[in-house]
Amino acid sequence: MEPLTHTPSLESSPSAAVSQRPRLHFVDNLRWSMIFLVVSMHAAVTYSHLGRWYYMENPRPGLPVLLIFATYQAYLQAFFMGVLFFLAGYFVPSAYDKKGPAKFLRDRFIRLGIPTLLYMFVIGPFTEYYVSHTWTSTQPTTFGGEIVKHILNGQFLGGTGPLWFCAALLVFCFVYALFRQFAPAPSRFTIATALPDNRGIVAFIALLALATFLVRIPEPMGKAVYNMQLCYFSQYILMFCAGILAFRTAFLTRVSYSLGIRWLWLGLAGGFVLWVAILALGGALEGRIELYNGGLHWQSVGFSVWESLVCAGVCLGLIVLYREKFNTHGPAAKLLTDNAFAVYVLHPPVLIALSHSLQPFAAPPLVKFVVLTILAFSATLALSALVVRRIPGLKTILS
Repeated sequence: MEPLTHTPSLESSPSAAVSQRPRLHFVDNLRWSMIFLVVSMHAAVTYSHLGRWYYMENPRPGLPVLLIFATYQAYLQAFFMGVLFFLAGYFVPSAYDKKGPAKFLRDRFIRLGIPTLLYMFVIGPFTEYYVSHTWTSTQPTTFGGEIVKHILNGQFLGGTGPLWFCAALLVFCFVYALFRQFAPAPSRFTIATALPDNRGIVAFIALLALATFLVRIPEPMGKAVYNMQLCYFSQYILMFCAGILAFRTAFLTRVSYSLGIRWLWLGLAGGFVLWVAILALGGALEGRIELYNGGLHWQSVGFSVWESLVCAGVCLGLIVLYREKFNTHGPAAKLLTDNAFAVYVLHPPVLIALSHSLQPFAAPPLVKFVVLTILAFSATLALSALVVRRIPGLKTILS
């Protein structure tokens, strides 16, 4: 994840804006904010038991607290990874245009593939054996012996942890490079000057909701294939493609603030009304949450529509909000920007170790969740800035 550099405001013609390619500080700030939310999500799973994670603290909370966690986690899941895929897609065309297919793919492998392999064969095994203790054996064993078994039995294929994002993004980039081999040359692309209006956004939400519902018939929420939760991939693919199209239209600098804020409110406030209605009418208050996970149930349809509304509304709103209000790059922002990807890669063992240390403290799960989020993010940031990214070679692949 490359840090961005500031460029002058682009208020000229759309084609001039496209040619200059804005690289603005708000994109960096938005990116590390989403990575903070990733840490927050894993802290929430630790206490809610809703989702997949290495370690969950018992007992599972009661229904009222569980619904609060479910609402928070569902809202995050609806947009935070979609934002990251959108931003990743936005910078793919310029990298390909500049480097060509071979250098582009080589660079993507260095920035995405090597960190994924580092996690699969070093960080993930270390986390499971020494921190979460989720590698168990019926006989005395060693770390080296467990790694050998981990490789021989094929378990390493599903050991990407949070680096599933990088593995998926690497595949998306490969498909994009393949597409460009058959597409017209960039010099012959027609740069669209029109930006999506309300009807276009509604159409995107409808397409995303339909695709999400259909995918969740065979691949419901909670199911994973090699650590890939395919139930969310309709959003990830469409947001990645939206990012690519946004590059060709200078979307990040041209979309109006009023439109973005209007959709942010629709995603948050309108989404909350729809969320309450779906929960109240669909049986969630009686604990029947499996109906929302997928299949031919109206609850799955409603959840897919809700998720798509929140995704489009919040993503669009955050882009204009960060562009207008958080387009700064002081020392603190630079520290967070430089270490954001390293925090993403390194936070699991830190968060799990801290959650173990907090176990003796008698506090409500929601309080411990907030404390764990802040401690885990801060500790991993310090570990990255003061230790890991000072090691030769690691700074290059964790940037």
